[in-house]
Amino acid sequence: MDEFTKLTQEHVTHLQKLLGNEGVRVDEESLREYGHDETEDLVHMPEAVVFPSCVDEVSALLKYANENVIPVTAVGARTGLSGGALSTHGGIALSMEKFNAILEIDQRNFQATVEPGVINYVFHSACKEKGLFYPPDPSSWGSCTLGGNLAYNAGGPKAVKYGVTNQYVLNLEVVLANGDVIWTGANVLKNSTGYNLTQLMVGSEGTLGIITKIVFKLLPYPSEDLTLLVPFTSAEKACEAVSAIFHAGITPSGMEFMEKDAIDWTLKYVDDVSVPTGDHIRAHLLIELDGNDREALYTDAEKIAALVEDFDAVDVLIAESQAQRDALWKLRRRVGEAVKSHSIYKEEDTVVPRAELPKLLRGVKEIGEKYGFKSVCYGHAGDGNLHVNIVKGNMTDEAWEVELPKGISEIFKLVVSLGGTLSGEHGIGFVQKNYMDIVFNHANLAVQRAIKKALDPKGILNPGKIFPDQHL
Repeated sequence: MDEFTKLTQEHVTHLQKLLGNEGVRVDEESLREYGHDETEDLVHMPEAVVFPSCVDEVSALLKYANENVIPVTAVGARTGLSGGALSTHGGIALSMEKFNAILEIDQRNFQATVEPGVINYVFHSACKEKGLFYPPDPSSWGSCTLGGNLAYNAGGPKAVKYGVTNQYVLNLEVVLANGDVIWTGANVLKNSTGYNLTQLMVGSEGTLGIITKIVFKLLPYPSEDLTLLVPFTSAEKACEAVSAIFHAGITPSGMEFMEKDAIDWTLKYVDDVSVPTGDHIRAHLLIELDGNDREALYTDAEKIAALVEDFDAVDVLIAESQAQRDALWKLRRRVGEAVKSHSIYKEEDTVVPRAELPKLLRGVKEIGEKYGFKSVCYGHAGDGNLHVNIVKGNMTDEAWEVELPKGISEIFKLVVSLGGTLSGEHGIGFVQKNYMDIVFNHANLAVQRAIKKALDPKGILNPGKIFPDQHL
């Protein structure tokens, strides 16, 4: 459905009755603030921003919006990179920032119950204090919320060993489009009872329901870690080394790829970080090992150092202190911001089987030469997730608007031909939706549309996302 009701003063007054005057904002400053995320320079202003503080208020809000066919877009912390939090059809921007409580950390059962507005790093730290481990750690973990992480099935560096968000979600409290409240599963490690609604909600980008509580499973916190920085004289060789490390029987807890420009630009953007650079250094792998036996970690590190010599690596650095480890990871986590500050850009979140990473990197560069754009590549090499940052540089506005989409389409076709898919962790959102038919045929998209129709028949939840325009 694409005909929605525009908000009137009557609607705003009713929302204020539901949430209180302080729970509804319609001033232009707020609309602009909540009208963008971190996707390029895109802004789509809602007509109102609302701040419910309990599940009953979310239920009443969605019931009213559904009855009046008013679009509702969950906006989270707005750290996303696919435009998923943009209010492309106006309507209501639903902020869950008041849902910011860690309700329980159950040490006996290695579980936690939290609200979606909790910051990822805050939750990680609270678990660590109790000897427990929540592994998913997106680059924006200091500001992104758990609700947003669930919406896009976020990963992060530790996904290579520990997996992504959905592998830690046991149960969800969700408010459906009509205001009904359900729990999707059970607080157990095994569950073969009915359809798996929990996993259906994770990664659905706010298009199927609004999450109000999350039950996570947790792990024991590893007591030891070791960080290595490996410079390479060839970016493709660096990618080839990734599979070789796994073939040697080593599973790092993090394995990040950064090509030369990613390092050089970020070093100008952050302070107090020093790494080997020079014209002969074309890429780095940042490798983390963790566990509970420090000697075993050093043994694996020595194996890696010997192995990467066959892939044109030079001078492997092992971080000697926590400060040095933190500095190296700070460098990696700030790459995206550094690229964004350097130029107008578009970021594609490609993922392929990790052994195909060298072919993907080579293909991206060849496509860039064909269409006249420069790319800066980095990402989670251990699980084949390559972030391709396309910078405008000297491209004309016409080439950027007309030719670049053709190049991006070719990148995605290459990704699919290598056995991969469009997004590893950023989601489809607004900016990738028109490429969906590269990876899905008509039947597959029809199934996904049918699920959306069943749960949100009036199409009010985050409209304009995931599904390609040409099939509407």
